[in-house]
Amino acid sequence: MEPAIVFYVARADNGVIGRDGGLPWRLPADLRRFKALTMGKPMLMGRATFESLGGPLPGRRHLVLTRDAGWRADGAEPVPTLAAALAAAGPVAELAVIGGAQVFAALRARAARVELTEVHDMAIAGDTILPAFAAEEGWRETAREDHPAADGRPAYSFVTLVRRA
Repeated sequence: MEPAIVFYVARADNGVIGRDGGLPWRLPADLRRFKALTMGKPMLMGRATFESLGGPLPGRRHLVLTRDAGWRADGAEPVPTLAAALAAAGPVAELAVIGGAQVFAALRARAARVELTEVHDMAIAGDTILPAFAAEEGWRETAREDHPAADGRPAYSFVTLVRRA
C-alpha cells in the first residue's frame, strides 16, 4: 500500500518558498511545528533541499531525489525516481514531502494533504515559487491557526488542506 503523500511547506502570499537555497524568513514557530509534524516520518526532498538543511534532521529518514547516481551524503538515502522513493519509504502511513518546487510539482496531483504555513507578506523576494493550492484542484481547508506580526516577523497562519475525495 502506498503511503499518503503529505506536503510540508511554508509559502509567502506571493508564492515564494525559497531564496538562494534557503528560507527568506525566520519563523521559529514554523520550525517547531515542522519538527513536531515530521518527527519519525520518512521525508522526501530534492538534493538542493537536503543540502540547504545543513545536515540530516534528527529522528527522520531523508530520502533524497537526485539524478546524480554518484551523489552521497551522510544521513541521506539517494533515490533516482519517485517510484524508487515510494518503494524506499516502505510500509509507512505517510511520506512527508518537504521540497523543493520540482518535487512538489511532480507529486502535486498525488498529494492527499498539505501542512502549510502561509507567510502573510506579498513583498518577500525569492527565486523559488510554488503555486497556491486552489479549491479548483480539490483542496479544502480543514484547520487554520492565525498568528499576528511580531518582533519584525510577518503575520503567518498554520493551515491544513486536504484533497476532496
